[in-house]
Amino acid sequence: MRRYLARRFIFSIVTLLAATMLVFGLSRAAGDPLLLYAKPGGYGMSAERVQQLEEKLGLDKPLVVQYLVWLGRILTGDLGETIVAETPVSRLLQDRIGATLQLGFASFAFAIVLGVPLGVLSAVRRGSVWDYAARALAIAGQAAPTFWVAIMAILLFGVNLGWLPVGTAGPPDAHPLSWEKLKYLILPSVTLGWGPAAAFLRLTRSSMLDVMDAEYVKLARAKGVSSRAVIWKHAFRNAILQPLTVAAITLAGFITGAVVVERIFAWPGIGQLTIEAVWINDFPTLTSTVLLFTAVFVLLNFVADMAYGYLNPVIRYD
Repeated sequence: MRRYLARRFIFSIVTLLAATMLVFGLSRAAGDPLLLYAKPGGYGMSAERVQQLEEKLGLDKPLVVQYLVWLGRILTGDLGETIVAETPVSRLLQDRIGATLQLGFASFAFAIVLGVPLGVLSAVRRGSVWDYAARALAIAGQAAPTFWVAIMAILLFGVNLGWLPVGTAGPPDAHPLSWEKLKYLILPSVTLGWGPAAAFLRLTRSSMLDVMDAEYVKLARAKGVSSRAVIWKHAFRNAILQPLTVAAITLAGFITGAVVVERIFAWPGIGQLTIEAVWINDFPTLTSTVLLFTAVFVLLNFVADMAYGYLNPVIRYD
């Protein structure tokens, strides 16, 4: 078990290091950073300003040294400053990460609460109307693009019915758990969690069907164990192994893949910040958000590996 976790940890570190190299290389390949710092109409910078920026960004050094200096700043928490406002990027990320985490965890909860019970119901009632309805819901959930679901949700619940507000995260001074705040979270979280909920449904159903045909489940039924105990105590405990091991990766996808949803619903998160950075070619902000998304994905992937190692006896005793 320790060897398995050590290998996964080393692999995660190597992945993060490779990501920093790729991000740094792409940022330099996009163009001369000095031109990005020149104000509109002011490309003719003075020699003093050019020298100041070169020293600040380390552009007067070889490319390998530039990467090492940049990596050292990243490791110490110095993510640089935005090009236009010269605001610390770390401050922008701190202001936006709360909204992204709120949306990600809400979407994750929706996907689990909807997908797992329906998957169990579909497996237990195999061949029934409930099974066909759940399978149709799963197919529709995975086939519909996220942007289309978002637009349809806005059109139906925001425009036609007027049940829920659309856009922004609500009043900034409202309590996070108040209805004035939560009602703004419903549409984007359901939109983001709709596809993964369908995936959880299909995965849980498949796992439950495999377990329900196992010998120990048949033996429990033969001993007269109640159907509820067979389903939840014997079958579900073993069937949930596969959905649990991918749950962390799914949560990472919620956090890192919320760019489209945040843009459509004007949600003030890191995804929205990334789009804004692309528009103005703000490479310090863009590289920082990409690295943050990569770190979150690698971290939660490592958590998923740990969960799989503890839940799977084959790996636990290896």
